[in-house]
Amino acid sequence: MTDLAERRGMNTSVYQPAEDSGLLAQAVIGRVSGRVLEVGTGSGWVAEQLVRKTDAEVVASDLNPHACEQAAERSAALREEGERGFHVVRGNLVSPFRDDSFDAVAFNPPYLPEDLEAARDDWMEVALTGGKDGREIINPFLDTVGRVLKPGGEVYLLVSSLTGYDEVLARAEENGFGHEVVVQESYPYETLTVLALK
Repeated sequence: MTDLAERRGMNTSVYQPAEDSGLLAQAVIGRVSGRVLEVGTGSGWVAEQLVRKTDAEVVASDLNPHACEQAAERSAALREEGERGFHVVRGNLVSPFRDDSFDAVAFNPPYLPEDLEAARDDWMEVALTGGKDGREIINPFLDTVGRVLKPGGEVYLLVSSLTGYDEVLARAEENGFGHEVVVQESYPYETLTVLALK
């Protein structure tokens, strides 16, 4: 997954596509249409895949200003190719968006449990680390994402076994979501699952 920004040497502060990104894209392509939000877009790679392989109107958001810049460059490059491109919004989770705005929301959250010895104070740490238990970002996302979903809308959430799969499911259920496993892959160090929540 060669990345435009990586070739420009800007990858130190923006999460670049990896196995989890590919898994999320695989899960949502073929299942989404209408207006779709990707939260925590990073370099914008998943949003680009959605534009290229679905008919969805795509909005990508991130808290990291460097990620927003890179994603906007990726969208501009798509438009130069004659594709539709996607909108980029800087903001925290779903806070910038109105109620009932999206048919689907996709999120590959920061999920690694915090390693205090290896912790850094930079944007890459923000992109990777989900606090002490790995759910510091996932929990508020699950608590608020229902607000921006249109009736019948779905959430596609990537969950790592490092984060506490059962705990994530319990929080989703507390917020009224049922779940379906869309895709799952195991690696030597973790199992990654993309859940459809509805």
